[in-house]
Amino acid sequence: MSKIVLRESSTNAPAASEVRRDPAGDRLPADLEMARVLGTVPFRMALDSSGAGIAHWKHEPLHDVVAPMSHHVVMAYNSAVQRMERRSGQSVAIGTFRPGVVTIIPEGSSSRWDIPKPVDVVQLYLPQTTLNRVADEAEVGAPSELLERTGHPDPVTSRLLLSAADVLEGNEALDTLFRQQFMDLLATRLLAAHTGSPSTIAPARGGLAPRTLLRAIERLRSERDADVSLASLAAEAGLSRFHFCRAFKDSTGLSPHAWLRQHRLEQAMNMLRDTDESVVSIAVTLGYSSQTAFAAAFRKLTGETPSDWRRRVR
Repeated sequence: MSKIVLRESSTNAPAASEVRRDPAGDRLPADLEMARVLGTVPFRMALDSSGAGIAHWKHEPLHDVVAPMSHHVVMAYNSAVQRMERRSGQSVAIGTFRPGVVTIIPEGSSSRWDIPKPVDVVQLYLPQTTLNRVADEAEVGAPSELLERTGHPDPVTSRLLLSAADVLEGNEALDTLFRQQFMDLLATRLLAAHTGSPSTIAPARGGLAPRTLLRAIERLRSERDADVSLASLAAEAGLSRFHFCRAFKDSTGLSPHAWLRQHRLEQAMNMLRDTDESVVSIAVTLGYSSQTAFAAAFRKLTGETPSDWRRRVR
């Protein structure tokens, strides 16, 4: 399986002048602190410029202190069942890593971790500003503090987070849109299940007006990646990101990311069937980082490689 890194990563620590730090303090973004502690690079990663996003790590046993970070970190596990210890001051939490549980490190907290075996973990890096915005857009009031969790049962969040890493395809437009949607979705889940005062999220308010839906689809069909950010789509519709995603899915049956993914698949099929362009050229035209990334994404949706599909339909 190919490694997908949408923000450049390196096994070397960045120079002091290049390190992104919390403007309100001296906290590192979560991706940089995790790279330091885990001593490796992520298997997959999709982050924005602030370091918010998704990362899939496979790391060795860990016995170290995780310093305060400028993001909330939410973790779900693919690895074999194992017990671990997390020490915060005089408090000791003993948890079990397994699918179906989550661990949450609120921003600014610090603890020592003792994990005796290798770990396969997917992590979400979420800024407090995202929680605040989603709470405001969902009209639930100011969010209370995110709770610290260690091996806490939450199969819904665990399943969502573990599946997220497999959706990343090495296509900047698709992966950016997915990351933005996914972070908002997980923010609503955290507000509902992992704060001191759990929030009730209001139901969807209905779909988009036909003209608004048409404009959104025209943006998604555009070849300009800047047109397909969740913020630009929502602004064009005159809605918040939270309500735009719900209304778009109510109108089409698909999230904006799923709609664009299907559209790119149809484009790929048309080019494979109706032109003699190489698979490499088609991958570049559709915005994939490599032929390998395009072939993996195509096979995931069709069960065939692009070359095998072309030979069969011709």
